[in-house]
Amino acid sequence: MPGSKDFRRSSRLMELLAAAAPQPPASLACPLALVYAALIGYASLFPFANWRNQGLAPWAFLMAPLPRWWTWFDVLANLAGYMPLGLLLALALRHRRRRWVAWALAAALGAGLSLLLEAVQSYLPQRVPSNVDFALNAAGTALGAGLALALDAVGLAGRWGRWRAQWFVPHSRGAQALLALWPLGLLFPPPLAFGMGQVAERLLPQLAHVAPWLLPQQTLVLAPLPPVAESVCVSLGALAPCLLGYTVVRGRWRRALLALGALIVGVGVSALSAALSYGPEHAWAWAEPRALAGVQMAVAAAVAALWLPRCWCALALLAALAVQVALLNAAPQEAYYAQTLAEWEQGRFIRFHGLAQWLGWLWPYAAMTYVLVRLLHALRWRRLMH
Repeated sequence: MPGSKDFRRSSRLMELLAAAAPQPPASLACPLALVYAALIGYASLFPFANWRNQGLAPWAFLMAPLPRWWTWFDVLANLAGYMPLGLLLALALRHRRRRWVAWALAAALGAGLSLLLEAVQSYLPQRVPSNVDFALNAAGTALGAGLALALDAVGLAGRWGRWRAQWFVPHSRGAQALLALWPLGLLFPPPLAFGMGQVAERLLPQLAHVAPWLLPQQTLVLAPLPPVAESVCVSLGALAPCLLGYTVVRGRWRRALLALGALIVGVGVSALSAALSYGPEHAWAWAEPRALAGVQMAVAAAVAALWLPRCWCALALLAALAVQVALLNAAPQEAYYAQTLAEWEQGRFIRFHGLAQWLGWLWPYAAMTYVLVRLLHALRWRRLMH
């Protein structure tokens, strides 16, 4: 009947309009809390080797005597390590619960995670579960949750939500989370400045061992990058967060501010990573002429891309990340760089190892996956509109 067809068309149009209507921004704290919890789990259980039952109950550490040896660094590290988790959990829960309930749930979730990880450590000979660590982790979560509620009470959390709504398009918290995690990925020492995503030299031998028919031995031959390729990799790595921000930020001047902030933060975090790895006197050792040329190229490209539509920025980001990871994974690790990684993985940086290593490895691939999903969603939306 004509009337029923018109009714179905009008109903479909209303559904599309409702989906397109502006909505309050979803909380960014929830995905960040999940990522941070996963990284805490990785850092707590690394190196995931020699699992066995050591004849102790998983909860025996709770009744164990207090350790004789401890340092203020250990105390502060255990407190500070769980404070961001409590902050993010409380911010994620505050919209659905009263403040004190959000604080209690966040504190309980953080304490439960710490209890679980300490119990699992009893099966790892290289890790020692500790009741003091558990207490400090729980206290850090509670402190972080309390800080979140204090920020909410004075209105800063609400202002943050309004600021996000002004700056970012709806349904963009995935990109916002990636932008927030990008500096953390740079903390893990990259093979060259802004060069995240080099996994081939670790992954390919394992694949060749598991499936030699799938990956012939000759494909494992890697060659060093020429100087021009190094500059290109640096420029593409520095440009990536700018292009990602361009896909979700409103207005050209906001794009320019985000690009400027991303480049400043990236340079600062690169200096911090070098200082942690090689000593404060070598904080700017990465800023060699080839790296500086790459940064200059990234600045020029970021300025030129200010006028591009969001879809073209997304396509440019996909191309930039694909070229960068292809170049990086075609080159081997330098001996000095491999020694630096060993210090991070086995030395004094073990507490930060899991928090930064996986971000440094996987951030480019997560960004490409996110952009592909957004592009496919946009194509599907265009088909629905037509």
